[in-house]
Amino acid sequence: MIPIVVDFPLRGEWAAATTPAHKIPSHGTHIFAQMYAYDFVRLDGTRDGIHFHTKGMLEYLMGHVSLEDCPSWAQPIFAPFDALVVEVKDGIPERVNLSLIRDTFVVLKNAVDFKISDYLRYTGNFIVLKGKDAFAALAHIRCGSIRVRAGERVTAGQLLAEVGHSGNSTAPHLHFQLMDSPDMRKAKGIPCCFLEYEVYENGRWRKIANGVPKRWERIRAL
Repeated sequence: MIPIVVDFPLRGEWAAATTPAHKIPSHGTHIFAQMYAYDFVRLDGTRDGIHFHTKGMLEYLMGHVSLEDCPSWAQPIFAPFDALVVEVKDGIPERVNLSLIRDTFVVLKNAVDFKISDYLRYTGNFIVLKGKDAFAALAHIRCGSIRVRAGERVTAGQLLAEVGHSGNSTAPHLHFQLMDSPDMRKAKGIPCCFLEYEVYENGRWRKIANGVPKRWERIRAL
């Protein structure tokens, strides 16, 4: 299947923790149309390596990492194409602090006690858009940050909401996917690539067109 080209839904520097460039299904399952889904996180740029918060491991283990300590949290999310807003869910609270042990337990509990009818437990706050060629779902949105409503038309690049930590999330991030219907419980995933972004390689930024970010690749969208 030829990927649908969409605009990158974030700005600044990011990395894909989960991407179809690494494996398909990217999330290990086709449930909720996640076959080709992405998880994007903004990393702590003050240290080398993969760090999605600014605190140390001991503080993370003890649950002393706040959402404000995560560079991803509250970052703006933009429409990936001209679209009709089909569905919006807001009001699902976020866990105030991150804890490696607790958050891992929550994810494992949700996997064991899986119920497709209880999908909000997994998606958290979300937006579903209807574009020309596909539907897009953007999930784990910050509670209270959604700026659009169902029935509204949006244009590519329009501000939609902010990155959050709601639902089945171990840290603030954006879950992004395309699908063939607006109902994540019944839809099938559709592959997509991003119109334009940059990759940091050998000390410089290189422009990529119609690309699929690799896992933990340092990327930038302007």
